[in-house]
Amino acid sequence: MEEPNNRKTYYADADEASHIYLLPNSLTAGNLFFGFLAILRCIQANYASDPALVSQYFSQAVWFILFSVVCDALDGRVARLGGRESLFGKEFDSIADIVSFGVAPTLMMIFLILSPTEQYPYFLQIGWLIGFVYLLCASVRLARFNVLTNPLLPPSKLNRANKDFMGLPVPAAAGMIASLVLVLNSLDLRSWALLMPPLMLAIAILMISNIPYPSFKEIGWQTSTRFRTFIYLIIALGVAFVFRELFFALSFFVYIIYGPIRYSYRVYRARKRTLRMGVKNL
Repeated sequence: MEEPNNRKTYYADADEASHIYLLPNSLTAGNLFFGFLAILRCIQANYASDPALVSQYFSQAVWFILFSVVCDALDGRVARLGGRESLFGKEFDSIADIVSFGVAPTLMMIFLILSPTEQYPYFLQIGWLIGFVYLLCASVRLARFNVLTNPLLPPSKLNRANKDFMGLPVPAAAGMIASLVLVLNSLDLRSWALLMPPLMLAIAILMISNIPYPSFKEIGWQTSTRFRTFIYLIIALGVAFVFRELFFALSFFVYIIYGPIRYSYRVYRARKRTLRMGVKNL
């Protein structure tokens, strides 16, 4: 996802704005490619009759979505690093995101709940509706992001005040859904898939909310850290490799709940500060 750092305020013409830079747009194409493969695997899982094959297809679909998350995290950074940002790259990135992080997780959820809801057709219809709501909110979230970060427009007060994302980022939303499916699949808990629609609805609401989420924009190729922090990072990577199913789900979950918790704490502190100022003025 391309971000509004060092934004260019003008373009000479449409040709300049539509430049296709090889490396960053190749990563965006990789994002789209893995999203396509995830959709393909979800469809194959729906038509497969062997339970083992169904499980394998869903697991592959999850990993393809996670690969898309990696590509999406890199394309904007690579573009900024080489000074190769363009309006074309931003729009291309959003189109890839809606496929990989909108359509793919929605199909995954719908196909996953087909078997548990065979005796409850109304619940399946509710699942379809929630799937559309999730896709709609993801589209709105991406469209709002493109407007707020448009280089031809002055940045909003919120964007100037901090470096956070407004609302839950779409890749994090898809990562949470995909990693949870990976856990349910690996632990043979597909009957718990009925919890997916309510979770997707909550995530959809967070995507279009005004709750700020960390963007980690300050972390770059030249970012330095303490030795102890570096050791903790290596340990975390080792844990992620050994317990990768649980690690990804837990990481995305912590990130998702961190936004509302931090926002609530900031509101509480602001109100407390206002009350103190009121008492002093008495």
